[in-house]
Amino acid sequence: MASIVPRPKRSGEITYQVKWREAGDWQSEKFGDEPSAEQFRLLVEAHGNRWPHGWTRGLGFVEPEEHPGDRALGEYAHAYVDGLNTVDARTQHDYKRDVEKHFLGVPYRDAAGLERRLGGLVHTTADGTEHPPTMCNITQADVNEWVRRQRHAVTDPDDPEKVLRIRASAKSVANRHGLLYVIFQSAVEAEPQLRESNPCKKTGLPRQDDGVDEEMVFLEHTEYARISAELRTLDPNAADLADFLVGTGMRWGEATSLQARDINWTTGKVNVQRAWKRTEANTFELGPPKTRKARRLVALNEDQLTMLRRHVAGLGPHDFIFRGGQGKAWRHSNFYHRKWERALGEAIKKGLTKRPRIHDLRHTHVSWLIAQNISPAAIQRRLGHESITTTIDRYGHLLSNLDDEISAAVANAMRATAPSRGLGLVQPA
Repeated sequence: MASIVPRPKRSGEITYQVKWREAGDWQSEKFGDEPSAEQFRLLVEAHGNRWPHGWTRGLGFVEPEEHPGDRALGEYAHAYVDGLNTVDARTQHDYKRDVEKHFLGVPYRDAAGLERRLGGLVHTTADGTEHPPTMCNITQADVNEWVRRQRHAVTDPDDPEKVLRIRASAKSVANRHGLLYVIFQSAVEAEPQLRESNPCKKTGLPRQDDGVDEEMVFLEHTEYARISAELRTLDPNAADLADFLVGTGMRWGEATSLQARDINWTTGKVNVQRAWKRTEANTFELGPPKTRKARRLVALNEDQLTMLRRHVAGLGPHDFIFRGGQGKAWRHSNFYHRKWERALGEAIKKGLTKRPRIHDLRHTHVSWLIAQNISPAAIQRRLGHESITTTIDRYGHLLSNLDDEISAAVANAMRATAPSRGLGLVQPA
């Protein structure tokens, strides 16, 4: 809630300061009379404790000046994505999809047959009029309003039961905002400079843990055993693949791209050097792993090596280890619908209370390692995370079981370094 604080001056004059919190930071604006301050306070609260649309601090409702080099947001964003040399074609395709569907809004045809867009980024003037987004007219308030719109489903105005775009998760909003941020930052850093500041810099994003259910599912050993047993009844080869995923923590695209030549039988390790990648045409091809550190050696136990020996028998060096019914590499959709979903359904009928995704086998692997007091650094290397920050951010809440070990280690260290009388310090009687 916004509040009004009187500020007396030495001259006896009183100014009125409107204060409120926006994204955790205090914001304020000064007025010469209380009625104006009260009117502004109501505007702030009407905008969800944010700066009103079109308001410039210290100046009031001032429209941004037109920039001679201004460009439409969609045009500039597409050009920016086309110039990214460090991402593959599929990633560029996904970025452009976000530009079209989420930055510019979901397209639909009104009753007159005209194409319009809903839920996208727009510039709203002081009188409430919405204008198409450009690189220079978008304000911080416009971005905040866009974030709010992302958190609501978009429905057809002529048919409210028809959903055009579902409500975005907090993670999806953060990902889209990240892309929008770098696009506007490129305009700030352009030569000549297209705009002076980035309107995404102080956006208040929704918390990513605001849901009732956890996004990740962690299975106990007995819970996974139920699923594995159903898979083994359905298809032993599918069960072997699932066991390998949960036993190594590999990503689906990494495990299913492994070839016979990747196993070093002497060291007992498997070399992760490729992964399946979705192409712009929605097909799959082999490419490098997700990150530089995803190229790694993963140690295997004797049971895993025994299973792999059975699978590679009679294979050539470049043949895939895990194969579907026709002898080809597994596709995620086929495995999920024909094997995983059916086995999971049977396990749920028999008492399983969780519904994990295939990727949750990777999360489960981590939870098992943490339960055995394996260090985050070792987990980072095994999973192929580019940074240990990723490991801590994703799984840090599971490290609470190490609290006793940490407390004991600190206590032992403090005892070892406790001051003695020889240091000349005052000792208790």
